[in-house]
Amino acid sequence: MTVRALTCLLGLWLLAVPRSGLAGQDSPPQTRPELVVAAAADLVFAFREIVPAFERGHRVRVTLSLGSTGQLTRQIEHGAPFDVFFAANMDFVDGLRQKGHVRPESVEPYAQGLIVLAWHTSRPPLARLDDLTKNTVARLAIANPAHAPYGMAAKEALASAGLWERIRPKLVYGENINQALQFLRTENVDAAILALSVAQVPEVRSISIDRGLYRPLVQGVAVTTRAREPDMARAFIRFVNGREGRPIMKRFGFLLPGEF
Repeated sequence: MTVRALTCLLGLWLLAVPRSGLAGQDSPPQTRPELVVAAAADLVFAFREIVPAFERGHRVRVTLSLGSTGQLTRQIEHGAPFDVFFAANMDFVDGLRQKGHVRPESVEPYAQGLIVLAWHTSRPPLARLDDLTKNTVARLAIANPAHAPYGMAAKEALASAGLWERIRPKLVYGENINQALQFLRTENVDAAILALSVAQVPEVRSISIDRGLYRPLVQGVAVTTRAREPDMARAFIRFVNGREGRPIMKRFGFLLPGEF
C-alpha cells in the first residue's frame, strides 16, 4: 500500500472516531455542585437577587425551596435533603438543634423581620389596626399562625390590640406569607398583615405595625446534619450576612445582626 493510500485511510479513521474518544480532546464540562436551600417565604424577593449573585461568584447551582417555616421544619425532621435552612423564627432552628437535625456550631441569626398592615392600591387606605373592624374590610389575609411565624406575629399583634376575636370571622389564611400577599395582589381580600419584606410591590401600600404588639421576629439559619455541601452552605450563610447580602436584605426591610 502506498504512503498516499495510508494517509487517506488514516484521515477517514480520524473522521469516524468520536472526538470524545481521543485523549485530551473536548473533555466533558465539570458539573457544578448543587446547594439545596430551604428558606422562609418572606425571603422570596430578597433571595431572588441574592441567589443569582452567589451562583455567579461561587460556580454553584442553588435550588431554592420556599415555604412556611413550620412546614419546612417538618420536612427537615422527616429527612428532606436540604443543605441549609433559613427560618423566619429562631425558635424553629433551636428546636431542630435540640433534635439533632442541624449542626449546632452553624446556628446564627441573620435578620429580624417586621410586620405591616397592607391594602391594595385600588382600596381605601388604612390608618391603624382598628380600621380592620370597619365594614369596608370584609376579608383579612394573614399567614396561617399554626405554622407560619408571620401569621403568629399577626395574631399576637391583633390580640395585643384587643382585636383578635372581632377580626377572626374576617380571616383568610395563607399557607405562608407569600400566599397571603397573593391574596391581596389579586384582590381576593381587602387587607392583609404581611412581612415588610414582601409588601414592597407596586400594587400594595402599607403602614408599620407597632413593634410593641408582637414579639421580635428574630430569624435564624443553620446547616443541616444531612447537608451534602456543608462548606458551600456555610459560604452561602456568610454571603447573606456579609457585604454582598446585607445591602439587599436591608433594602427589603429586614433589620440585620448588630441592629437588634
